[in-house]
Amino acid sequence: MKSKNVLAFSAKSYDQEFLSVAAENKFEFDCYGFTLEPGNAAIANGYEVVSAFVNDDLCRHTLELLSEGGTKLIALRCAGYNNVDLVAAECLGIKLVNVPAYSPYAVAEYTIALMLALSRRLPKACNRVKDGNFSLNGLLGFDFYQKTVGIIGGGKIGQLVGQRLKAFGCKVLVHEPYNIQQCEKLGLQVVDFNTLITESDIITLHCPLLENTRHIINADTISRMKQDVMLINTSRGALLDTKAVLKAIKSRKIAYLGIDVYEEEGTLFFDDHSSEIIQDDVLQRLITFPNVIVTGHQGYFTQEALRHICSTTVSNIMQFMRNEQLLNQVTS
Repeated sequence: MKSKNVLAFSAKSYDQEFLSVAAENKFEFDCYGFTLEPGNAAIANGYEVVSAFVNDDLCRHTLELLSEGGTKLIALRCAGYNNVDLVAAECLGIKLVNVPAYSPYAVAEYTIALMLALSRRLPKACNRVKDGNFSLNGLLGFDFYQKTVGIIGGGKIGQLVGQRLKAFGCKVLVHEPYNIQQCEKLGLQVVDFNTLITESDIITLHCPLLENTRHIINADTISRMKQDVMLINTSRGALLDTKAVLKAIKSRKIAYLGIDVYEEEGTLFFDDHSSEIIQDDVLQRLITFPNVIVTGHQGYFTQEALRHICSTTVSNIMQFMRNEQLLNQVTS
């Protein structure tokens, strides 16, 4: 029996709240907090529309099971779709829509927050004061003024980050193949990749995860970076070869690391594992360093962003239900 409701996976309590408000009286969401994967895809039997998030496993097997159950549309509540087998979706006749842009200001501001927190050693300072220690030893920071910042990816988020860093008095380099004119109008200098990684004091990633960007930061590219570079990633975890980054931190090549995404985050992020022994040795090692900040994919997490994500998701679904053009359809 076909359900008129929409089944949402990876929908935490805050997602459910915003989805409910966005849907109003149009339709209802049936929500599960766990991720979608082949082992539980059969739960969606009878649902024509399924909504998924960034770490749901939409591989061919999952899509085949969804198709067998009658699913015709997958409404992603995120911009990225590297977790989806696009070829399989097309072969199975499953349409895919996403939220191509949601409060890019949230991620841009969070990126700057990570940079500032690292440069002024704020986590260490806060913990020290809680212990009644007001010494400044070990808290020496640096100015952003006249530093060179390299932005890999000059889309909307990258442009916003560049604008804000210009206000600090930074020289901003961007490696961007498409939005060249927009970046140059903002006073950002578009350069080749090698120039960016060799000349930047701070490097921040704002590009999609594609085959040619996977592990774009690796042992070779790190070796060409400046000594004591700061590296920030609020985009996709697999843009970094995390083991190579870990080695560079231990050798002090990378002096500061701020990541809100992680290559193996799928089984960890968005859930509470505080009572468990986390088996990921690389992540566990990273979070022990005083010059590293790791957060759990919260860069997007503002009221404004959630509101926009959910309203766009509902709009995408309504276009499908009304047999209208899917303005945010993703194709292979």
